[in-house]
Amino acid sequence: MGRVTERRRVIRVRNGAAGVRPDTLVAEEPLEIRLNGKPLAITMRTPGDDFALAVGFLVSEGVIGAASDVRAVTYCEGAAEDGSNTYNVVNVQLAPGVQVPDITLERNVYTTSSCGLCGKASLDAVRTATRFPNRRSAAEDTLRIPARLLGELPDRLRAAQKVFDSTGGLHAAGLFSPQGDLLDVREDVGRHNAVDKIVGRALQAGRLPLDGSVLLVSGRASFELAQKAVMAGIAVLAAVSAPSSLAVDLALESDLTLVGFLRGPNMNIYAGEDRITL
Repeated sequence: MGRVTERRRVIRVRNGAAGVRPDTLVAEEPLEIRLNGKPLAITMRTPGDDFALAVGFLVSEGVIGAASDVRAVTYCEGAAEDGSNTYNVVNVQLAPGVQVPDITLERNVYTTSSCGLCGKASLDAVRTATRFPNRRSAAEDTLRIPARLLGELPDRLRAAQKVFDSTGGLHAAGLFSPQGDLLDVREDVGRHNAVDKIVGRALQAGRLPLDGSVLLVSGRASFELAQKAVMAGIAVLAAVSAPSSLAVDLALESDLTLVGFLRGPNMNIYAGEDRITL
């Protein structure tokens, strides 16, 4: 199986002086995801947690919502020139009786996100496809996060990024409890992959929906990340950088609390502000 990091030769220039040295880089390899043996999508990822990535991707596509929906996840024989397995092809075999949307079977794409749509059609599709819609009655939704605690989460996520320390080139997604405890963290060259790994691991452990948790992502909050949060039943999505306009629209329509520019005590709350206590 591919390694998380690789070594490459680099000419390092410091204060006008050049020297040759090895450098540690994050590994990036393609992963082909097959569904019931049929090619579905290819994503560029950091090797590791490939099975979780594959099933997490299928959660965000609305294909599955529980571990019982999956019969098996296996590596396929992706042959290198020497005949060895590349471990870059994963097949997800669904359990008998699990229905697959026709649009999913027809997709065969190179992707850096799971969203192939845009605008109002995307919003409608996510809102109607999620199996875990947020409910906001007082009896059903008691999740409240102090703003002070939320501001501490980026430092806690950064402290858990072990591979970033050696490469400086990975995104991260962290799942936190309402009390600020780090429940899970995944790193990947693509932040959408890191989220899929988080969601996939939760599905494998029988912990979906993730309605009582906070998802924090490094970088910006794009539409596809908001989509993945909604599809997994997550109520609070926070990012250290900006959201996109479509991510805000989806958050407002799907009752998702969306926080951007989360940096210490400072943040912008774009939707669902009643879940954040000031």
